[in-house]
Amino acid sequence: MPHMIFCQKLQQEAPAMDEPPFPGDLGCKIHENISQPGWDLWVAHQTMLINEHRLNALDASSQEFLLKEMNQFLFG
Repeated sequence: MPHMIFCQKLQQEAPAMDEPPFPGDLGCKIHENISQPGWDLWVAHQTMLINEHRLNALDASSQEFLLKEMNQFLFG
């Protein structure tokens, strides 16, 4: 049975992610506070944003935009 956490995005108990989605403090914060289903919602939303805004994931301004949107989506 997967480890359960209280997901700040879903506002309910849900299965935790196996590991942080990326390195650093933000990755740890997400891992501790966002469930796998909550993260999956962000991944789908991120894909929509990349397509809608025609973002280049390698571009620094696109990465900054996505980080801001991710924080708002997950914790806002």
